[in-house]
Amino acid sequence: MILGKVLNSSAKSVNYAAIILAVTVFFSQILGLLRDRLLAGSFGASLDLSIYYAAFRIPDFVYNILFAGSIVVAFLPIFAEHYAEDKEEAWEMSSFVLNSFLLFSFILIALLFIFAPFLIKLIVPGFDNEAQAETAFLARVMLLSPLFFGMSSFFSSILQYFNKFLAYSLAPLLYNLGIILGIVFLSPRLGILGAALGVVFGAAAHLLIQIPVAVKCGFKYRPLFSLKHPAVLKIVNLAFFRSLAASLSQINFMVIAAIASGIGLGAIAIFNLSYNLSFLPIGILGVSLATAVFPSLVQSWTEGKKEEFYESFSLAFRRIIFLALPIGILFFVLREPIVETILRTGQFNMKDASLTSACLGIYSFAILPQCLVPLILRGFFSAKDTKTPAVLAFLFVVFNIVLSMALVSFAGQPNIFSSFLKESFGLNRSAEDLKMLALCFAFLAALIFQFIIFMVFLYRKIGNFKIAEICRAFWKMLFAALASCFFGQYLLEKMSLSAGSGFWAGFWQVAAVGGISFLLYFLITIILGSTEAKGFISSLLNRFNRYGKTKTD
Repeated sequence: MILGKVLNSSAKSVNYAAIILAVTVFFSQILGLLRDRLLAGSFGASLDLSIYYAAFRIPDFVYNILFAGSIVVAFLPIFAEHYAEDKEEAWEMSSFVLNSFLLFSFILIALLFIFAPFLIKLIVPGFDNEAQAETAFLARVMLLSPLFFGMSSFFSSILQYFNKFLAYSLAPLLYNLGIILGIVFLSPRLGILGAALGVVFGAAAHLLIQIPVAVKCGFKYRPLFSLKHPAVLKIVNLAFFRSLAASLSQINFMVIAAIASGIGLGAIAIFNLSYNLSFLPIGILGVSLATAVFPSLVQSWTEGKKEEFYESFSLAFRRIIFLALPIGILFFVLREPIVETILRTGQFNMKDASLTSACLGIYSFAILPQCLVPLILRGFFSAKDTKTPAVLAFLFVVFNIVLSMALVSFAGQPNIFSSFLKESFGLNRSAEDLKMLALCFAFLAALIFQFIIFMVFLYRKIGNFKIAEICRAFWKMLFAALASCFFGQYLLEKMSLSAGSGFWAGFWQVAAVGGISFLLYFLITIILGSTEAKGFISSLLNRFNRYGKTKTD
């Protein structure tokens, strides 16, 4: 009963919603790190783990092309319009939409189940026949997960409209918990299949926690179906380009997997483990704040309140920079102790950890732009423009594929580029390892290119969203971040002389250097008069004061 009341509680403001999302995403990411640690410790950077990540490409493609983001982006504004006019009609329309998308997903999943072996040969041409067959089998098992995730995305959009962010944000925790349970209890007997089954169980839990809250909001399932329903057609029209952009992103990862499969047996595992580490702050900061502010952005733009829209967008943009900028630099400084703490266990040896930390160092430079991209996308979506991001996503994919193939080829030969990779990370590695770094470097360049073109076209679409104000704030934060992280580098070198290696050595290095550097960053930004730093502290103090008053009343 108490749990039901908690899950049905509503967020009263964007700040409160962002805090709920950030906290729950933080714990979800912690579980995600535990998941990766268990995978690394159980399987190492092995062929089995590469098979697991390669098998993800097909179910991820289904989820992204049909549901990921497109449901929320397309369904949420349409539902808001219908609900404002006629609540009963809005719920009826919801059933039409849900059933239509379920039909599409069943058809696509069935086709991919049949053709999985053929598709896997294209995704991982560097695997032998036995490895390709096992990858296809795991992909077929995990094809159940996008079905659960698809329905979950539908209910997520309803929860977001009613500001029921708690149940929505708890769902990823259950997903990661499902995978962890699969690794711990099933993998000892079933091998990597245990982790794949955990994915399915986690996806089911992701859905089940949201259904009761959606029902409490007023949703009632009805067996209504019509592909010609006006709302279905409108949502398909809006979601088409968003789905196209999402599918292009998945195609990009498939091509990366294909290239990595030809580099070495553990290359796909190294790529995914290092990328997952870099995504930790992106999920906590970028996605959470963008998700929280999206409903208010939609409302402001729909009602023609552009100044209010610009103010909300600019504030969210600067808040993301304020936190993501120093974190990105600190990830580069602390790349080795981070990998030592999280992944260095069991079958994951020192060689694997060294290469993974180098890849993480490359990705760290993309943390800030990647944190901002979810907000930029919602700027487009608020204006009901899904076509422009899709076109730009196509340019990003083409750029990344061409650059990846070129740099991986260059890195395999003695030249300036391969020497640059060796000197930048202090490595004297094999040609295969240098190719792995080149693949990550190409991805970094493509992500920065994506951010730049998104910014340019967003400005053309919605106008000047207080860019001058953002730039003034950025230079202050950049100076503070560089100063604090240079001190962090000095402190890390001093600690490394006596800390040794292992989990606790890495943990205390990350905690001490990260904590002290971030505190120094806060102090410098306050001295420089950063409104973002003052606003952050004021928000914490106000919330503390309100909590104190509540306790005394």
